[in-house]
Order: sequence, then structure tokens, then C-alpha cells
Amino acid sequence: MQSLKDYIRLYFIIEAQYIKARMQYRADFIISSLGMFFTSLASLAVFWVLFNSITDLAGWSFMEMVFIYAFYMLAISPMQILFDHTWQLRFHVQEGTFLKYYFRPLNMMFYYMSEMFDIKGITQLVLGIVLLIYASIKLSITWTLFKILLLLLSLFSAGLVLIAIIILAGCACFWVINSYPILGLAVKLRDFAPYPMNIFDGAFRFAFTYVLPIGFIAFYPSQLFLRPEEVSPLMFFSPIIGIGLFLISYRVWLLGVNSYTGTGS
Repeated sequence: MQSLKDYIRLYFIIEAQYIKARMQYRADFIISSLGMFFTSLASLAVFWVLFNSITDLAGWSFMEMVFIYAFYMLAISPMQILFDHTWQLRFHVQEGTFLKYYFRPLNMMFYYMSEMFDIKGITQLVLGIVLLIYASIKLSITWTLFKILLLLLSLFSAGLVLIAIIILAGCACFWVINSYPILGLAVKLRDFAPYPMNIFDGAFRFAFTYVLPIGFIAFYPSQLFLRPEEVSPLMFFSPIIGIGLFLISYRVWLLGVNSYTGTGS
């Protein structure tokens, strides 16, 4: 039985080898990092164009939108950096190479996810931090120790929500031959996260809050710092929602790996 200390040590060993291998192709790393950077800026450009036509979006100013988007970038960074291997899961399952993860005395999710560390996601993390600081200055947000701790807790909860959603979608490949549309849909729905939930009608707002809690990735947590007087009581359950969803996704993962029998060839 591996201890937490053993897993942490193993993780750094695995990632060190992965990073060394990736840095053999520096041009690919630089180009993909630049691509991630400009993709993130493109979303900001959408906000800028939008606010050139209107003064606010459902009562939210441009700089408030920048803050929400920065929070979104920080919240999705753990998924991007640590769980990006979810995208390759369907290929391993279809080709039969997923079987190798059964033969080591390690937690299978840890073993599988640790094989990929998306270095270019660090670019997204850094840009998110810069934008959050910039928006905070423009909005005159004073950061106390309590607010910083609240920010970290909110980001932890939001990150778990997104990780759980993507893992749940990725695990569909254990039962569905062509599972990419399910994973692609989850990512498309994720793109609604940096927008205020009150721009959507009642049905979508209900779905993004209670069914597929996209709103808890960026919008609802950001309210804690932008408009605390408007915070929904649900935000106080955000850590429970994040941890609960992750545990559900882990349970589905276990069901998937326990039902997998290889390609049969």
C-alpha cells in the first residue's frame, strides 16, 4: 500500500521524466504555449468587442468580466495541467493500450493521469494571475489574508467541479465506442463558465446551477469578491459540491476500469 508521501515522490519522478521528454521538442512546446496564450486572449477580445457595442452585460462591466474570466482561467488550470490525459483516454481504451495500467500496484487514476503534464497550461495559469491582479487593481479590490484564503478555497472547489465534469465525460469511452462528442460537448459547455449566469434564461440558468454546475467554475465564486451582497447561499456549499462531484466522477472511473476487458483481439 503506497502512502501519500510515496505518491507525491512518484508523481514528481514521473513528471520530471515527462518534462525532459517534452523539452526534446522545444519548438513544439513554444508554439503550443503561444497558441494557448493567444487563444486565451481571443476570448478577452470577444469581451472587448462586445463592450464596444454595449455599456454592460446584464449589469456587469467590462472589468468585472475580465475578473471573472481571470478566475475562470485559474480554475481550469489544474484540469489543463494535471488531468489533460483525459483527452487520450478514448484512444487507449479503443486500441487496448489501457490494459498496461492494470499491472502496477498504484492507484489507476493517479498512474494514468500522472503520465501527462501539460506544460503549456502553465502559460494559461500565469496569464490568469496577471489578469486577476490587473482587474483587482482597476476594480479597487483590497486583498486581505481572509480574501486570499477564500480565493484559494474557491479556486480549489471550482477546479474540482471542472475536473469532475471532464472526467465524467471522458469515462463515457468505457461504454460508448465513439465518445468524443460527449467529451466535446462537456468542453463546449465549459466555455459558458466565464459568463454571468443571469444572461441566460431560467431553464439554462437552472441547468448550469443544479444539473451541470458550470456556474460554480467561475461566475458564482467571483461574486464573492465582486458583489458579495448578491452571493447565492449555494456558494457556501461550493466545497461540498466540488468534492462531491469529484467523488462521483472517481466512482464512475472505477466502474469504467472494472468493466473494461480490452479490445478482445
